[in-house]
Amino acid sequence: MNAAELDRIEEALVSGIRDFTKTRGFKRAHLGFSGGLDSALVAYLAVKAMGAENLTGISMPSRFTSQQSKDDAAQLAANLGCRLETLPIEECFTAFLSTLKGVFENTSFDLTEENLQARIRGVLLMAYSNKFGSMLFTTGNKSEISMGYCTLYGDTCGALAPLGDLFKTEVFALCRRINERSFAGAGGGAGGGREIIPQAIIDRPPTAELRENQKDSDSLPPYEVLDAILELHLCAKVSRDGIIEKGWDAQLVDRVIDTVGRMEFKRSQLPPFLNKAGIPVQSI
Repeated sequence: MNAAELDRIEEALVSGIRDFTKTRGFKRAHLGFSGGLDSALVAYLAVKAMGAENLTGISMPSRFTSQQSKDDAAQLAANLGCRLETLPIEECFTAFLSTLKGVFENTSFDLTEENLQARIRGVLLMAYSNKFGSMLFTTGNKSEISMGYCTLYGDTCGALAPLGDLFKTEVFALCRRINERSFAGAGGGAGGGREIIPQAIIDRPPTAELRENQKDSDSLPPYEVLDAILELHLCAKVSRDGIIEKGWDAQLVDRVIDTVGRMEFKRSQLPPFLNKAGIPVQSI
């Protein structure tokens, strides 16, 4: 995808966010600031669409959140000029674990405890929405959504998913393009000769930080591989055999196609997302 195409997609998403919030009567918006790439891009797009004064980032660190993530979230807010609130979730998480202690006796930490953290964050973000009349944006991308790498009633909470039609590799490309254009002195009102998306966020291996030393690659194929297969399967509608004929490993192709099919129940419960033309749609 070349620079002109990336710029076109950015403007379409900004226009889509602006229209979606305006037609639904929302002047303010917020999202979780995890210190990750997806939330950074959504925040940037929201600031361009609504103004920095109308966006609030909410950092919700847990026992697994690294200092780098906290620092990166703070740097992003400073770069964008938006408000940042910090709501630690450790007390809530401990209370849930204490309540569940009896029924979870003799079990080990697993996906259950990971999802608890995501759902606590979803509750806090929705509480903020209700109290202040602020629209919540969810930050999932097409790669994660396709593979069900998201938590129902957790990080999927929200009214709009601005990145729902962007594969993770496209998110990386767009973030790099935003900085490139800013350094060239064409920041479009949200930058100008400086870094907008902190480079540390772009360079860092993606992680949900729901357990020690977690990385997305623990659960998903490398994004450049996953996205290539998903592009063929979802966008080009190439058959399973056709994808394999293009050189991809059969077991991996079967795993991706099977997972996409099984995760339909999640996608059917997600908020609308913006396609690359900035139009709200309901399914990938």
